[in-house]
Order: sequence, then structure tokens, then C-alpha cells
Amino acid sequence: MKKTIVFIHGMFQNPKSWEKWINHFTELGYNCVAPAWPYHEGEPERLRENIPSDLGDLMLDDVISTMENAVIAAGGNNTELSEKPIIIGHSVGGLLAQIFVSRNLASLGVPISSVAPNMMMTLDWPFFKNVSAIANPFKGDEPFLQTPESFHESFCNTLSEAEASQAFRQTATHDSRNVLRGCLGESGQIDLDMPHVPLLFISGKEDKIIPTELVEKNCKAYTDSIGGMSSYKEFPDRSHYICGEPGWEEVAAFIQNWIETQEIKAAQPVM
Repeated sequence: MKKTIVFIHGMFQNPKSWEKWINHFTELGYNCVAPAWPYHEGEPERLRENIPSDLGDLMLDDVISTMENAVIAAGGNNTELSEKPIIIGHSVGGLLAQIFVSRNLASLGVPISSVAPNMMMTLDWPFFKNVSAIANPFKGDEPFLQTPESFHESFCNTLSEAEASQAFRQTATHDSRNVLRGCLGESGQIDLDMPHVPLLFISGKEDKIIPTELVEKNCKAYTDSIGGMSSYKEFPDRSHYICGEPGWEEVAAFIQNWIETQEIKAAQPVM
């Protein structure tokens, strides 16, 4: 059995979004785990129809704590590097992957279309539009309710209307504005000068939520880059729904090859 991979979902998704990836990497021999954030367990349709009463109160720190426990458990509570899992995270899950790498809890990290730490920004208008709509302070603790129209416009804009509607039905959830607000505050801070295990940053060229230039900026902000410790790969014609839209297999295969390359490097004796 190969290493364990922990898949961490982001906002407006839950573990359902990782099903194809879990099947793909399980067939390759990896032990795969996809934990749910608090109030994100179950079928997305049920979660949309029956919004958890405390969803709007969910904070980023609550998500970090729950996911950290899952990551530690996935490693068998073992502190040896060889037992630490590989972490693949999407969007806010990508930020969490970076946080757990900084806490020395992962053997490798793959942030996909990742929210950037340390309040990194870009001048991209769709980025500001989405951040402003979700983090709007005038909405208080009212959850952000995703609709088929908003999901298609911002989350999976490369899909047809029919494809986007299906993606919404199968994977979309509502979410807490406080999670994104936390990403923009102290909880989203990382020391980017610390030594770290290899990181692979993935972005989609047509992503309207996390633009490619922000992902690349995030990658280059790490100073411990000798020997390819931080790598960047951009995929054309991909939206924020990069892990679920047609062509996800190409993204998964690229990550698979990168993981295998890193494992070969790690097994080589130091000269």
C-alpha cells in the first residue's frame, strides 16, 4: 500500500466533489481519505435543502481544527515523515494544505486553485467581485446561498448551462461567509520563509474565483524554493471547478506523476 492522501474540499463543496479522484488514486494503490468540514457531511442536495442551523457561525479556525485532526489521524498519529500523508486541497482546502505543510504535518502538498495566505491579492475584477460578495460585512453571519446561476457564472464558467446545472445538483453546497473572512485575517497567515516539503500549485486559466496570477504569486512567495520545493502548473480552459469538469483526469495524472517523482527523489541517498 502506498501513502495516504488526504483530500480537503473548499467552500461550496464537500467530500462528494472528490469521488472521482478517490477512485483514481485508490486504483493506483493509495489510501484515500476525504473528511468533511463541520456542517458539510452528507449529500449536497440535502444540505442545500436543509441548511444546518449553525452553518453561518462556522469559522476558518473550526475548519482548520477539524481538518488537522483528520490529517493527524490519517498519518496514524505518527510523527515520522514517512507516515505523514500527502495533502491535496482545493480552494480554501488549498490554503489548509499550505497551513498543514507549514505545521510539518504533510509529506507533500498540492494546493489546487488555492486561496492565498497572508492577504495576497490581485487586481483581477472577478476575484474582487467574488470576495466582496461572500465576505460582505453587512450580511453578518448569514450563510452565502449558492444558486445554479451564481455557481455557473463564477465556479464552473467553462461548462455549458446543462453541465453546470448537473454540477450544481451533484456537488454544490451553501457556506459560511466567516470562513472566507478568516482566510483574510490572522488565521490565514503562514510563514513563507520556513523550510518545507515540496509543494505543487495548480491553477486553471479561466478561473474567475482564484485567478492564475494569484496562484503563481502564491507559489513564488515561498523562499525555500531550491531544488523545486515549490512548483507551478497552469491548465488551459479550466475553471474553479477544475477538479470536477471534463479533463479532470489530466490534472489528476499530472499530480500523480509529480508525487511519484517526489517519492523517487526522497528515496535517493543524499550525496
